[in-house]
Amino acid sequence: MTPEGPLAGPSVKTAPATAPPAEAARRGEQAARIVQRHGALIVLAVLLAVGGATFDTFLTAYNLGNLAVQASFLAVIALGMTMVIITGGIDLSVGSVYALAGVLAAYGAREWGLAGALLLPLAVSGTIGLAQGLLVGKAKMAPFIVTLGGLLFARGLLQFLTEEGSQTYLVPQTETAFLELGQGRLFGIGYPVLIALALFLIGGLVLQRTRFGMRLFAIGGSEDASSLMGLPVARTKVSVYVISGLLAGLAGTLNAAQLGSGVTVIGVGLELEAIAAVVIGGTLLTGGVGSVSGTLAGVALLYVIRDVINQVGGFDSSMQAVVNGAFLVVVVVMQTLLSRARRR
Repeated sequence: MTPEGPLAGPSVKTAPATAPPAEAARRGEQAARIVQRHGALIVLAVLLAVGGATFDTFLTAYNLGNLAVQASFLAVIALGMTMVIITGGIDLSVGSVYALAGVLAAYGAREWGLAGALLLPLAVSGTIGLAQGLLVGKAKMAPFIVTLGGLLFARGLLQFLTEEGSQTYLVPQTETAFLELGQGRLFGIGYPVLIALALFLIGGLVLQRTRFGMRLFAIGGSEDASSLMGLPVARTKVSVYVISGLLAGLAGTLNAAQLGSGVTVIGVGLELEAIAAVVIGGTLLTGGVGSVSGTLAGVALLYVIRDVINQVGGFDSSMQAVVNGAFLVVVVVMQTLLSRARRR
């Protein structure tokens, strides 16, 4: 029997095995992480299903293959942008570097063949990335200002080389190896798509399985703490801007191989599309959080939205920018709200 009366010990109430508020908070945090990391993929899957059910030609191999090739150039640029943004930086020069690299690739192909077409644009774009990285990492200048200067420099150099756009550089038809790089297919999949997928696979392994990748997240999370831990902050920042420049140059080279010429008017605003794809894919503009798989889903989502608008018809190209801009604002607002909820 349980003792009662004044000599009885204090009553003990057994706490529930799991506190409901704590469990609810844990589940809410998990849901927030899922939405932040995989929201673009979820929306992409829904949009593909709706588009496939609405339009007969939407999910055909021909349409999806063309979309993939068109998106591959932005995807390569966005991969480098992902690494830059994870560190808390930004690169506004990639669109101009992309256009400049296309002209340099066509010129290199004409003068020195395949080697010139590949090495010349990569050397120039890598040098631009290195200069920007040194100014951001070593001189500790603001990435926005530095890369805005890089944008103006690359676009100005492009205008100089093409005599204000009046000079066109065509890839000689005899350079079949270079043209095949942009126009060829393997098992029905364009080479630019295969190259982009291979780069994303490598990028994912670098971010998740190497010390370099861990440094990017650490620097983006807290640069001061990373310095106190002895991480090479400046050297890492220089590296990511070099990578971003090289990838923008590679994308421009692939585009020149596909078009058979260097086009001077491309790449305007492409840096904003790359940033949009990265942010839509779940990478925080403040740094420290992101993934290459999310970026790939973000790129695909932008192009699927564009194709849906084209399939509907009756809209001009400006409507694509309106939809993408509105979608980006919604994603940024959701990221902000989710981040606040997780901090609580």
